[in-house]
Amino acid sequence: MRRLILFLATNAGLGFSPLVPGTVGTLAGLPAFFLLAGLTPAAYLLVWGLLLVLACWISHRAGLIFGIADDGRIVIDELVGYLVTVAFLPFSWPAALLGFFFFRIFDIVKVFPASWFDRRMKNGIGVVLDDVVAGLYAAVALRLCLALIN
Repeated sequence: MRRLILFLATNAGLGFSPLVPGTVGTLAGLPAFFLLAGLTPAAYLLVWGLLLVLACWISHRAGLIFGIADDGRIVIDELVGYLVTVAFLPFSWPAALLGFFFFRIFDIVKVFPASWFDRRMKNGIGVVLDDVVAGLYAAVALRLCLALIN
């Protein structure tokens, strides 16, 4: 079970990257976006909701294994946050890459309330929710940018 938890928490090992593991871990979002983009909004929400619950549990368990609640190798939260950024959009490379860029910016900057979750909730829920908030900010920025492009 420990190996499965670490496999999922690190997005199949991407979180073990020696450089910028959060950014590398977010790369798992690109194929996930491609696979989920064709779903109906209800199906997308269902899949995303299940992933959210799984990510909270996995992040908590991995934090216990690593000995640090928000260990940098835990990147399943980046996947969940990125999927918020691109939710309900049709897959396109401009949307995927701009979403990636905006998500990483907001995940690093941690605009309130993301900063609150990051500082105050040292458990799997806090680990994931700060990325969900970053994903919401990034979703707004992405949609504004795509509207300007179109």
